[in-house]
Amino acid sequence: MNLRLLFILLLVFTAFPVQSEISSELKAFKGGSYQQLLSGNQGKPFILVLWSTTCTSCLKDMAIIRSLHEEMPKLKIVMLATDDVSEAEEVKSILKANNLTALDNWVFADDDSQRLYYEIDPKWYGELPRAYFFTANHERTGVSGALSKEQFLSRLHSIQP
Repeated sequence: MNLRLLFILLLVFTAFPVQSEISSELKAFKGGSYQQLLSGNQGKPFILVLWSTTCTSCLKDMAIIRSLHEEMPKLKIVMLATDDVSEAEEVKSILKANNLTALDNWVFADDDSQRLYYEIDPKWYGELPRAYFFTANHERTGVSGALSKEQFLSRLHSIQP
């Protein structure tokens, strides 16, 4: 009986290596995670940046985001990769290469990405890059497409007190 229990525990711990790995550097974004993000940033302005490993414009934005983080370290920036959780290693590699691992990093971890898009914004259909600028009251403005540093700064000034 004890051997059987040991075998079952061994199976459980080896069956989910990606999930445990994600929790240390990347958070799994699934149903309910958007509300968790809002709750965790109550009363604070922040930016939610949606990106993908296959989006060229997203990858170009990384340098701007790193620069903003270096210039405004107290500004909360949340990075959400819309790639599948199976791409977690690639996501982490890109974040590391761009010195963005200190940010709040998430990756889609739900089979139904359309449901996650809808949870984030019912008017958003997945075009990337996409950034949401949240005021402290969580009034938000969503912008699709690559932004220059000046455009980021202009939007940031509108959400900060």
